[in-house]
Amino acid sequence: MDLKKIQELIKLVKKNDLGELKVKEGDFAISIKNKGSETVYTTSAPQITQSTAVGPNAEAQTPQAEAPKAEVKNENLFTFRSPMVGTFYRKPGADKEPYVKVGDAVKGGDTLCIIEAMKLFNEIEFDGAEGKIVKILAEDNSPVEYDQPLFLIEKN
Repeated sequence: MDLKKIQELIKLVKKNDLGELKVKEGDFAISIKNKGSETVYTTSAPQITQSTAVGPNAEAQTPQAEAPKAEVKNENLFTFRSPMVGTFYRKPGADKEPYVKVGDAVKGGDTLCIIEAMKLFNEIEFDGAEGKIVKILAEDNSPVEYDQPLFLIEKN
């Protein structure tokens, strides 16, 4: 597995806030674990020399050094999480507008997105009081896990 593929896997884990990703390609295996702001990478490659195995691993950790940023905690912010595993969609159809955009006001019962699971399209409704969408944390048409953060909402 080349360095570019490893870096793409690391970005995938961070972007989708996955807990762990294991990939095996021939004799090469990599495990990427995401523990909050810390991401741990381990590789196993029995047919290549130790110095070669260390190279990609050391390069893969470079983004980690850049990633930690001081995160401002705001008591008014609420993280809306995925209630199920499936595919995240921001809009009801390809030619339709997204259910919500950054800056939109939301209230209990408003549809935020769709999550497709086992060929069923589930409209996901906001179950809180009133608020405003501050950030959309999931990529449209991407897989999501149970309890994965989807939206950052500021409470009114």
